[in-house]
Amino acid sequence: MKALRYATETHCHDTPLANSDSRQKTDDLARALIEQIADKWTILVIDALGTRGTMRFSELRDGIPGISPKMLTKTLRQLESTGLLSRHVHPVIPPHVDYILTPLGGSLLEKICGIWDWVETHMEELEQARQRFAS
Repeated sequence: MKALRYATETHCHDTPLANSDSRQKTDDLARALIEQIADKWTILVIDALGTRGTMRFSELRDGIPGISPKMLTKTLRQLESTGLLSRHVHPVIPPHVDYILTPLGGSLLEKICGIWDWVETHMEELEQARQRFAS
């Protein structure tokens, strides 16, 4: 019962906006961004860039086990289109491309790190719940 009460009393957007159109616009954008970052690879790419700074495509591919070049390309393009990372092409042969988080991407990284902190705080509870479910 406590969890149900908490879920109904807690909201991610407690600050009032000027009007319902602003609220709807915010909700739509938040949902679109959550859909983008909740995929299998986006958070890992943001974390890699946040941890190591500027990286080349091959460094990202090698640093994120299991990601295919196609998925990495798709993820990088989505992050660039949202303004979370910037791409710098050096005019050399062969082409040299660097990726780096933008300040906007860095501010999202701070929120993503909160997930890792939450998992660390609740590790024992999470593991116990998984064991109970598995048995």
